[in-house]
Amino acid sequence: MSDDHSDEDEYDEGFPTAELSGHLSKWTNYIHGWQIRYIALRDGTLSYYKSENDTTYGCRGAISIHKATIRPHEFDECRFDVSVNDCVWYLRADSAEERRRWVDTLESFKAESGYGSENNLRRHGSAISLASASLSGTSSSSFKKGRGLREKLAEMETFRDILCRQTDTLQSYFDACAESVAVITKDDTMLISDETEEIDEYAPHNGPQVKPIREKVGIRKELVLQHGAHAIDFKGEAFTFKATTAGILATLSHCIELMNQREDSWKRRFEREMERRKKIEELHKQALNEAQQAKTIVLGGPDFEEGPHSSINEEEFFDAVDASLDKLDSEEEKRQQLNRIKTKHTPKKCTSLLQHYLWPQINEVTVDQLRHAKMGVGEGGWNLFAEDGEMRMYKREVEEGGVVVDPLKAVHTVKGVTGHEMCHYFFEPDFRTDWETTIESMRVLEVVSDNTIVFHQIHKRIWPATQRDSLFWSHILRVPNEEDQDAHDIWIVCNNSTDYTDTPTNKCVRLKLTVILMCQTFIDPPEEGQEITRDNLTCKITYCSTINPGGWAPASVLRAVYKREYPKFLKRFTQYVKDQTELKPIMF
Repeated sequence: MSDDHSDEDEYDEGFPTAELSGHLSKWTNYIHGWQIRYIALRDGTLSYYKSENDTTYGCRGAISIHKATIRPHEFDECRFDVSVNDCVWYLRADSAEERRRWVDTLESFKAESGYGSENNLRRHGSAISLASASLSGTSSSSFKKGRGLREKLAEMETFRDILCRQTDTLQSYFDACAESVAVITKDDTMLISDETEEIDEYAPHNGPQVKPIREKVGIRKELVLQHGAHAIDFKGEAFTFKATTAGILATLSHCIELMNQREDSWKRRFEREMERRKKIEELHKQALNEAQQAKTIVLGGPDFEEGPHSSINEEEFFDAVDASLDKLDSEEEKRQQLNRIKTKHTPKKCTSLLQHYLWPQINEVTVDQLRHAKMGVGEGGWNLFAEDGEMRMYKREVEEGGVVVDPLKAVHTVKGVTGHEMCHYFFEPDFRTDWETTIESMRVLEVVSDNTIVFHQIHKRIWPATQRDSLFWSHILRVPNEEDQDAHDIWIVCNNSTDYTDTPTNKCVRLKLTVILMCQTFIDPPEEGQEITRDNLTCKITYCSTINPGGWAPASVLRAVYKREYPKFLKRFTQYVKDQTELKPIMF
């Protein structure tokens, strides 16, 4: 902050400075997905705010980094998770370097705090950690005890020899004392006399000198007599000590032999216990993962989103998609007010289609799709996968880059409508949201001409699949019928994805589509003098589509959805056209 803002400085003095802060994407829920949030680390607490300006109003959530687990994601190089018990924050940085900076800073701060360190484990060790330590110590050194005990036994024998030598030295001393007892007793008077005469030669007052010498001789005599008298008893104690220590060493040697014999048995028992413990730990870990997985599925975390590394299996993925589709159908049945087209700007209109830069692509794709639509069902390896009354639906199983893009072909016959009416309601944007129930919002980017429009559509999210959008041009055309004289001209609507403008995906996955609706009208001649009514009309519909959904989803799930939704879509659309035209004049 600037030094010019004194109020802000005063506030900073009471508010700790962040050790680390910045903007990261945080997973919110399966509806809103990833959202940009301001994250700050202060005094061991990681907090997040909706924006940096909201820091003065309090955080939206906080967790202690001391006890947190920081786990970089295995596949996403920009994502890392911070969890404390059952509270998990899923975070994504803008780059791998930014993620590394955050993870390193959080890990270093956690290490400096002392939590999780070796010293901390020593201070706060649990019964489990103590047991683990004892087991690990046993695994590395327990089976070397035989050799260690033998070394200790050899040391004890060495100490015993030293003690025995010292005992022999003392015994020699006491034996010498015992031998000196008789000599000291016999020569005591003569020794004192000789000492006294020698002193008298040099000292005229010899009275005081005799007493100390006598006392000295008396002390020596007393010690010699005392040690010599007990020499025999001490010798017996020395023999007892040697015998006792020899027995102890022999017993210890026997114990070591027994331990060596039981070592293999103990080792096998230890290995069995370790194997049993390992299995229990694996079962415990599996149970925790299953419980956490079930819990997270309910919460709709990012690990259960669509993707090649999604934690949700194909069956659960399809169940979730199926439930979402049922919900959309239910909402559609309750809808009474028709959705309006959401336009953000007035679309521009080109004066001539032939002058537009998209015209070569429109002409080429339309001609090619018309040729495919006129092909017979038996050509090209089509397989029948749905049948309902007059409707037959065929498909070919095709994958591009691991993504299912099965081409679809439907043949249907509808009474009471014309081909022009079918294509009119399929093409016009005013009616698109009435029969297309998967659209969340739609924009007309450009009206190229009266028969060509560029659309951008955002489709409704079906969890756990990622939300999709599409950008395509739609072209309606009347084609002269030269093959069947009993039928009217053919009407077609061709839709095809395009890179028209730099339209942002808004975190959606953009799907690619190529669709053609070909309709041909047949009229049963009325009775003479009567007008043609809708009872005389029959419309033959041929619908072909190839859709690349992009992203990733299980192939089995996509094919199951296609099998369910395509027949429903075609029946819903044709019924809608019949309801709209029932009381209106016939449009040939």
